[in-house]
Amino acid sequence: MNEERPEPARRKDGCRLAEALLFASAEPLAEDFLQQRMPEGVVVGEVLSELVRAYDERGINLVRVGASWAFRTAPDLAGRLQREVDAPRRLSRAAVETIAIIAYHQPATRAEIEEIRGVVPARGTMDMLLELGWIRPHGRRETPGRPLLWVTTEAFLDHFGLTSLDDLPGLEELRASGLLDPVPEFGSDPEPEDNGG
Repeated sequence: MNEERPEPARRKDGCRLAEALLFASAEPLAEDFLQQRMPEGVVVGEVLSELVRAYDERGINLVRVGASWAFRTAPDLAGRLQREVDAPRRLSRAAVETIAIIAYHQPATRAEIEEIRGVVPARGTMDMLLELGWIRPHGRRETPGRPLLWVTTEAFLDHFGLTSLDDLPGLEELRASGLLDPVPEFGSDPEPEDNGG
């Protein structure tokens, strides 16, 4: 009969196992997934907190991505690394607008996306966002026709370096970065057009 290992040994084993799983995974791993692999009596939240502290001053950090965890380059070193990657295809303006609408208004139907954008999204736009893994269906709206609802994924959060949707920039941040036109003050006259005269 095997003797039960003492708690410190089980916890150390849990830390080593979580570290190995996270290191080997190409995708962030869910806490539930990690908890299922922990030795009996070891709480994954405590293990993750210990690993976060252990990697805090290192070249890589353990970071939360939605409800999952992954190793990432320390933010202060990211700019000093040279990466050679295939040139990614640029997102079309339609794709950028569509993912932004879904991110800020989720869950959103295709009709709601059309209404906000003012144009019908091309089928390829939604397909590209699905292929990238940035959006996924999330049930159906309880209205006539029961249209699909779309939400962003953890892959979206991971790609843009967000911990959660709460980290999305607000209107003031978007205006300050020049991504939105400034809103004219109420009652102010628009600038006169230049008639060439």
